[in-house]
Amino acid sequence: MPQTFAAADAVELAVVDRSGFIESRHAGIAVVLGADGSIVERLGDPSALILPRSSLKPLQAVACLSAGASLQGVPLALATASHSGTDRHVEAVREILGAAGLGEEDLGCPPAWPGDTATRDELVRDRAEPARIRMNCSGKHAGMLLACVANGWDTADYLAPGHPLQLHIREVVERLLGEKTSATAIDGCGAPVYATTLFALARAIHRIGTSSTTSPFALHRSAGTLVQAVRENPWTIDGPGRADTIAIESLGVFAKGGAEGVMVMVAPDGTTVALKMLDGSGRAATAVALRLLERAGALSPADVSATMQKLPLSISGGGQDVGAIRPAF
Repeated sequence: MPQTFAAADAVELAVVDRSGFIESRHAGIAVVLGADGSIVERLGDPSALILPRSSLKPLQAVACLSAGASLQGVPLALATASHSGTDRHVEAVREILGAAGLGEEDLGCPPAWPGDTATRDELVRDRAEPARIRMNCSGKHAGMLLACVANGWDTADYLAPGHPLQLHIREVVERLLGEKTSATAIDGCGAPVYATTLFALARAIHRIGTSSTTSPFALHRSAGTLVQAVRENPWTIDGPGRADTIAIESLGVFAKGGAEGVMVMVAPDGTTVALKMLDGSGRAATAVALRLLERAGALSPADVSATMQKLPLSISGGGQDVGAIRPAF
């Protein structure tokens, strides 16, 4: 049965520095593709299989567009987001559902509290309950439902791996990856997620991140429109003060984190990073991706340093900053 890479295939990607003492270490694998798509750096074994988790969302969103889901701007960005469940996010998801003629009860993702602390506190004060539309994947699910309605497909079982929508998504995902997927698993939101090599994921994200809205190829036009929507609306992809949003706002990258320590990122010049932390922790993933893009010459050291200061990387002791989570190189 396929499984993720072994410790022997990983290298140290990040450390936790507390008062000058290295307290913890994060090992993983990473690959950097140049603007032309060639491999310019690899750490560990990028041919290892991983589950991309939410880093697969850009591919799934492009597939929904190619299936006829009419999305653009903010709703399109929400279709590829792992949003923090603010009222602003929820309003955009409702817009997608409204276009499909459906409601929150049609979402197949599980009920959840929003990731945004202020929004959650307000809901608790109002004695609200966890809701499907507040779940961070609700935008993706709404986009999937819109694609189903566009094709006359049943919406009741749209998450089943054998459903026409999921079969279409898998076919488009494999076209973008450039290889067949190795296994099908069920993501935290209930949708299928496919095992692939880290290199193939990087290749797919590079193709999406470097696509043009004026490409003669429909799939590339859709990908270019998706990336444009995210870059123009960074708040959609994650949320206020959260890593993906900070990176996009500060540096103009296209970034999409995934659960269990997965991260993909494309610099404005097309240089692309994909990485996976072996221990599943994503707390250092954005910082490592930024440092790799810096090493590749795609981002300036000053800009990366300034962005790092905005990320939640500090280690506290006695109410003061005493260290930081930082790349190991």
